[in-house]
Amino acid sequence: MSSTVKEISQILGNNDNGEKISLLSNLTKITDSEIIKQIISALDDEEIHVRGEAFSSLFLNDNDISEVLISSLTNESKNIRGYSALILANRGNTNSINALIDLTKDKSGMVRSCAFGALGHLRANQARKEIHNGIFDDNIEVKKSAAFATYLIGEKLSELEKRELEKQNDNDFEKILKWWTGRDLNP
Repeated sequence: MSSTVKEISQILGNNDNGEKISLLSNLTKITDSEIIKQIISALDDEEIHVRGEAFSSLFLNDNDISEVLISSLTNESKNIRGYSALILANRGNTNSINALIDLTKDKSGMVRSCAFGALGHLRANQARKEIHNGIFDDNIEVKKSAAFATYLIGEKLSELEKRELEKQNDNDFEKILKWWTGRDLNP
């Protein structure tokens, strides 16, 4: 499928979700950075299926699109920042680690959670300080992502961190704490 940036923009800007999904599913081999930006903009679509197809299109793209994805980590949309972080992690883009570390201080809890998840997935040991700090975040989902990232990078929890997780009274934290004690080594 050969579409211009203008045509793609028009389709992604209309209300026909089926047409958007069909278009996005055919854009997995794109190298044009302007079209990549259009696909990234669909990560903020109102329809979850459109966002999912945009995510898949970017994830499945075998071309080096990391520069455009990294630049989207500063987008005003929390959806674009968060999902771009996850796409970069799933693509194994370790060159995004510094930008992901910056996202651990984002104003959006969802974005911070995605950033910690991405750093854990990338086994970003250089982010150990930020990951440990994330355990004390006010947002419970951020705490979960940071705690699991701590596990993924092979770090030990301090006693203070263990107490912080235990006081959450949440099954996910109980699982994370079990992994460290060796009772369940299959997270």
